[in-house]
Amino acid sequence: MEPSPESRPTVTQHEQWMVQHRVFEIYNLFIGLPPNAQAVSLEVLRDKHIEYLTKGLRQLGPSFVVLDANRPWICYWILHSIALLGESVDPELEDGIIDFLSRCQHPNGGYGGGPGQLPHLATTYAAVNSLITLGGQRALSSINRDKLLSFLLQMKHVSGGFRMHDGGEVDVRACYTAISVASILNILDNELVQDVGNYIASCQTYEGGIAGEPGSEAHGGYTFCGLAAMILIGEVNRLDLPSLIDWVVFRQGVEGGFQGRTNKLVDGCYSFWQGGVSALIQRLHSSVDEPLMPSDAEDDCSTGTESSATSDVCEGEQDPEGNLSLADDTCHFRPEGEQTTSNPSNFFNIGLNFIREPSKLEPLFQSVALQQYILLCSQVEGGFRDKPGKHKDYYHTCYCLSGLSVCQYSWSKTSGSPPLPGMVLGPYSNLLQPVHPLFNVVLDQFYEAHEFFSRT
Repeated sequence: MEPSPESRPTVTQHEQWMVQHRVFEIYNLFIGLPPNAQAVSLEVLRDKHIEYLTKGLRQLGPSFVVLDANRPWICYWILHSIALLGESVDPELEDGIIDFLSRCQHPNGGYGGGPGQLPHLATTYAAVNSLITLGGQRALSSINRDKLLSFLLQMKHVSGGFRMHDGGEVDVRACYTAISVASILNILDNELVQDVGNYIASCQTYEGGIAGEPGSEAHGGYTFCGLAAMILIGEVNRLDLPSLIDWVVFRQGVEGGFQGRTNKLVDGCYSFWQGGVSALIQRLHSSVDEPLMPSDAEDDCSTGTESSATSDVCEGEQDPEGNLSLADDTCHFRPEGEQTTSNPSNFFNIGLNFIREPSKLEPLFQSVALQQYILLCSQVEGGFRDKPGKHKDYYHTCYCLSGLSVCQYSWSKTSGSPPLPGMVLGPYSNLLQPVHPLFNVVLDQFYEAHEFFSRT
């Protein structure tokens, strides 16, 4: 007898069951292994990953031609992954990358997807983070900050947000990439910040997460971008933070990994996008003037904003060949003792003071379960993937490793302090470098860049 239409599983339910089946097969196989074999299964395959990443920096196959407008992203995904693994590129390769990114820098400011291409906020963010990850005088001084500021101002939109490029879309991703770059380079000022908070607050949905634009669906990548940008401009309490927390914690699935949106499949890249939100919230708890977790306390200075409520392919996802599928009374977080003025330095120190704040909250997610998903289900020999059944790529390698780092340090009270062995799944040699969660660059490289741009 045929089941009634009402009782038939949906396509989404079928896909979810298939993913759960694949993941639990891996977990059941792991449980059945002897202890020594389990330990081997949980190792970060450093040498294999470094080999895969370095090869990608030196030469890519012809199928990568479709990523011609994304070359600074490829640099960032690979360089950041190598840095997280505690390694660096050789001087000759480093010089070549700096020269290449300099040719991507537009004469009028900002970075394009390749030499001669029009500047774009996304590739500007990728290029700047790549140069910060390389570090050193030559890399950091290659950034034309005056021209870049001019480009950012040109991208400023009347809504308060930013366009991704000349004539391009306005969304929360553009807000974050513009604010992140301006903040870390010490060029963030009131003109750039004006009404950005209004725009981002209007993108928080009834679910609690943040959408790409007003009226769209809450999404993990945009939630990270919106929250991080609001912290960097000192207006984070304009968001309904308890509602945001409630949304993000329920995005961790039975597999241990995170989904990007409600009722969607788990994806390794959200290990950072959603895990990074948790890392930000942990420090906010001791930084802002209100409790973040829902409580019966009478004092609440938040001005939570709601709005009404895309494809399952996450931004930057690649196929097997590497192709992209294409208010005045609000509480603010500011550097201690400072009031926000037009002086960029008042914004510049927000990122530094934020990471210096001790964490008083425990992780908002099951960090060991997420590490298990990353190591057993996303890691392959040389690179990481979205989920079982998918192929590895540089994008997922970058954000799986970033998420793994966030997990490992999620119980540390002070930034960068070594976690206890029990907090690192697998051998302690799995420990990666810590990241600054607002910028997703390795912490030591952030400190070097902050010192450099505080003098120039």
